[in-house]
Amino acid sequence: MEYLPNIIFAVILILGIGYFVRNIKKIIRNIKLGQEVDASDNKSQRWKNVAYIALGQSKMVKRPVSGFLHAIVYVGFIIINIEVLEIIIDGLFGTHRIGQQVLPEWLYGFLIGSFEILSVLVLVSVIVFWLRRNVIKIKRFLSSEMKGWPKSDGNIILYFEVVLMCLFLVMNATDTVFQTAGSGNVISQFIAPWFDGLSVGTLYIVEKTAWWLHIVGILIFLNYLYFSKHLHILLAFPNVYLGRVEPKGKFNNLDAVTAEVKLMMDPDADPYAAPAETSEDDVPAKFGASEVMDLNQIQLLNAYTCTECGRCTSECPANLTGKKLSPRKIMMDTRDRLEEVGKNIEANKGKFVDDGKQLLGDYITNEELWACTTCNACVEACPVSINPLSIIMDMRRYLVMEQSAAPMELNNMMTNIENNGAPWPYNQMDRLNWKDE
Repeated sequence: MEYLPNIIFAVILILGIGYFVRNIKKIIRNIKLGQEVDASDNKSQRWKNVAYIALGQSKMVKRPVSGFLHAIVYVGFIIINIEVLEIIIDGLFGTHRIGQQVLPEWLYGFLIGSFEILSVLVLVSVIVFWLRRNVIKIKRFLSSEMKGWPKSDGNIILYFEVVLMCLFLVMNATDTVFQTAGSGNVISQFIAPWFDGLSVGTLYIVEKTAWWLHIVGILIFLNYLYFSKHLHILLAFPNVYLGRVEPKGKFNNLDAVTAEVKLMMDPDADPYAAPAETSEDDVPAKFGASEVMDLNQIQLLNAYTCTECGRCTSECPANLTGKKLSPRKIMMDTRDRLEEVGKNIEANKGKFVDDGKQLLGDYITNEELWACTTCNACVEACPVSINPLSIIMDMRRYLVMEQSAAPMELNNMMTNIENNGAPWPYNQMDRLNWKDE
């Protein structure tokens, strides 16, 4: 019976990490449903982006208040959870504060003291975040796509962080050995008097209860990430690395289309001959995208990484002028459909069975796609290098090239370019008439 707590701890740890790994494998499987894409170029720039954007939070702090608070939570939560290593060792081997035994007293005191200060800063930041969402009610958190679960999710994660920080402080405040040592109890020394009058045995029970709830809470939090927008805690780093490094206005060309255009522009070419630059394998099965499987793997990673912060939508000129488009909703819809496809595959033993739905039409409407001005404001605003515009443009490409479903104005323009060599309805001889007006 002496080792029963250690066995229970090991079982909980294995189950928690095992369930997390299982869900991460689902995400990887779903992302791999997308088209492969080569992102091996510009490695030095990609690593710089990770350093500045993912680690340095350079795009977050462009909005000083939320950026500064997020940096506190980000840094604090990561550093505080270093103590999880000590908890795991204590839980598995039955030790108590192993760090206090193996580290110099000043170093251990400095670490725990830093953790306590950061935990208070995290608490304050989280409370401010909650007030911004629920009392001040900042506009970007009130959009139609933020009703129901997305709104609840944002609050649940804040409650999680409050509880975990409080448990950490209570655990330290009721640990009589730690408080007696008087090294590192920078904040908890002021909480300890709240428990005056309790017996040593009762303090031990409170301390152990807080200890168990803290580590179990961390494992629950870890596994909650899969169901939450806060998956970006893990995915932001690969997403930023794989983010676009080409100029934002550059449009990707399809080799098959490029070869066809070159053939049409060559006066000496045989129109019935297959172009030399391409082969049947180079011609895509579908031009553009109407379903998540038509998107590439980076776009699907983007969908899972979306923080639902709404910075993209708040910068979108189409949205600001009352159009239906919300770049955030584009990413949320893509993720929701991808999850639905993943569940379909699981239910059908590894194969996707047509469910009569697709991303285009059932989730994202033509109206949303054509409202986009392609200004890249959403791409510039995203703090983790997500590119909603790439999805919009691929779906537009499908509408134009597969369904001829462009708006009338665009169809007229393309017809004029084809017939007259210009967007205007003038023949070749009259193209310069505008200068006389």
